[in-house]
Amino acid sequence: MKILYLETSSKNCSVAISDDEKLLCLTEEVSDNYKQSESLHTFVEWALEGAAISMKDIEAVSLGKGPGSYTGLRIGASSAKGFCYGLKVPLVAVNSLESMIEPFLGKNYDFIIPLIDARRMEVYTAVYDGKTGEEISETEAKILDEQSFEEFKDKKIVFVGDGAKKAKEILQLSNADYKEDIYPSAQYLIKKSLEKINKKEFEDIAYFEPFYLKDFHGVKKKKSED
Repeated sequence: MKILYLETSSKNCSVAISDDEKLLCLTEEVSDNYKQSESLHTFVEWALEGAAISMKDIEAVSLGKGPGSYTGLRIGASSAKGFCYGLKVPLVAVNSLESMIEPFLGKNYDFIIPLIDARRMEVYTAVYDGKTGEEISETEAKILDEQSFEEFKDKKIVFVGDGAKKAKEILQLSNADYKEDIYPSAQYLIKKSLEKINKKEFEDIAYFEPFYLKDFHGVKKKKSED
């Protein structure tokens, strides 16, 4: 089964194609200017060329659904929906944080904690088991302070993502590693996407919305000010 993967939730505009578990092609670029709007469809074309297939060969589309950049997620979601409508194929969506932990599973960490930079001292985060990848605490927007994650101070943990820079400056965790140059990547959506496809956990294309998280918090704040 040939699957197209889109990950646009961060500074990394990322497109991949797989044949079942086998990665056929990956095209991605990290840019501070968030180039999704100008790069995504070009990257899809390049990925198709690299995989030596055409768009009509695609049998499903997988999207990194966020949390992350509001604009990036909108671009990714609208493109994914368009491809699914045009090709008449199903859509699956995977939490973007899950794609960040894949390279660190089984690396002797008790826990893997993705941190996506939001604003000021805020990050999007969740906690995953370092061996199994199981979600220990669900995705949230969290304000970092010196006491954050102190319940893991006796564990071997790794913070991954561009929010790890903030964390390194403020957290008092001597056992922690910090990997700042990690972004959600389409190549790491493969495993979870195949699990969802096998279980037929498809999204309703007409009503699907990305996992904005930050936009939701913004709406709550605005209402409380009125």
